[in-house]
Amino acid sequence: MRSVTCLALLAVALAAAIAPLSSRAAGTGGTLTKDIEYANVDGESLRLDAYVPDGPGPFPTVILVHGGGWNTGDKSGGRNKGLTTPMDEPLSRGGFTWFEINYRLAPKHPYPAGIEDVETAIRWVKAHVTDYRVDPTRIALLGESAGGNLVDLAATRADESTRVAAVVSFYGPYDLVEDAKHRGGLTTNLGQLFGHSQLDDQTTPIVWDASPAAHIHPGLPPFLLLHGDGDKTVPYQWSVEFRDKLLAAGVHCQLITIPDGIHGMLYWDKVAPGYQEWVVAWLKRTLKSG
Repeated sequence: MRSVTCLALLAVALAAAIAPLSSRAAGTGGTLTKDIEYANVDGESLRLDAYVPDGPGPFPTVILVHGGGWNTGDKSGGRNKGLTTPMDEPLSRGGFTWFEINYRLAPKHPYPAGIEDVETAIRWVKAHVTDYRVDPTRIALLGESAGGNLVDLAATRADESTRVAAVVSFYGPYDLVEDAKHRGGLTTNLGQLFGHSQLDDQTTPIVWDASPAAHIHPGLPPFLLLHGDGDKTVPYQWSVEFRDKLLAAGVHCQLITIPDGIHGMLYWDKVAPGYQEWVVAWLKRTLKSG
């Protein structure tokens, strides 16, 4: 009898361990639910965190994609804590539903695994609009660094199932071929992402396909780019060029320059303490919210 009781208790404990955890988000008047499975790819569970404001909705919605060079990081910040997560609370206060996702990482999962996961997450959100009080006409993407590349790519190559209403990209590399040439070849991160060690006739088309620049066309949603002019990892000029290419295609794009801003939002509060509110205000205007 004791062994049966122990097994029953163990089963309850395991169920609690794998179930999504919901809690009231302090000071925001909403509910945060962690570790919801949005896909399972070959036995690998892909999970997201979801925040839903109080009220009937539907609410404007943001899907956040973390950075980490395509080979590290996670939805809670992980090793790169402080990059994407600074936007969680401002979005919550602004009355947005938001989802922060994990995606498969290189080198175990080379391109196109990451972008396919972002697209899967978009479809999942659209399929669960009632559950999370999402307005399907007001979904935006937000990403930083590698996550910026992924949200830019998802938006520029979108079909009807993954189309969104706005994009916010923090210092995302938009032309990975130019990135490789700038650095004298494929970096370790790009080499792991593509499973190749050099940029040549075989790899260049693949690297170009993973570049948002390859997919720019009229009719894309509005973009907001944010980039520090002190960034030594992804040159600030690349966001200037990406903005100019989008504008040339007739796509609305605004670039916010963070004076002396380095790569990563961790220290931006010191040089641009209002940047989070600027992003929220832009999203509200663009998504016609509040």
